[in-house]
Amino acid sequence: MLNIDDLKFDEKGLIPAIVVDAYSKKVLTLAYMNRESLKISMEKGLTCFWSRSRQELWLKGETSGNYQHIVSITADCDGDALTVVVEKDGPACHKGTDSCFEYPVWQSDTLHEFSLDGLMELLKGRKEEMPEGSYTSYLFEKGLDKILKKVGEECTEVIIAGKAEDKKETIYEIADLAYHVMVLMVEAGISLEDVRRELASRHIIDHKVKQEKMT
Repeated sequence: MLNIDDLKFDEKGLIPAIVVDAYSKKVLTLAYMNRESLKISMEKGLTCFWSRSRQELWLKGETSGNYQHIVSITADCDGDALTVVVEKDGPACHKGTDSCFEYPVWQSDTLHEFSLDGLMELLKGRKEEMPEGSYTSYLFEKGLDKILKKVGEECTEVIIAGKAEDKKETIYEIADLAYHVMVLMVEAGISLEDVRRELASRHIIDHKVKQEKMT
């Protein structure tokens, strides 16, 4: 573990802190810490920054209730920047958005970013807009029974491909299953964060079980 004294603060006594969502891995904001705010962050387990505009300490969530619970703080190779992984209670941006980084500047015509969160937003859009000719719209139109039937069919396909030890086909079928499960999630009002939190809680339980077996 690095000591605070090993970090390189700039001439104003500040170090940039990139705040990242523990579940989605999305960059939430870029803020600055000084020695005091970093110490407070570590003591409280909550992000505390130095406001350059107000020239004062700023405990995130103190007025809004949108606290950021710190999972980890990591320095870069030069010790002059930090990433702060957090579990957040609400929007990170003062404008009420999930992240401060919501405004595209440039995008490649040939390279495309993919994320499960992006796919989930696309599926939600299909349910709201129901564009004609969309297979996703078709599933939502047919309703829960049709969606569940497709999830069951894709489960079977994964089993068949896995049993055949066909890696390429198994990957293909798992992708199909994941898509249909996410359609089900949208239909049922379940978010990716709901599932991430559940998996995270099971990871903790599994870790404890392993420790108990070792003792």
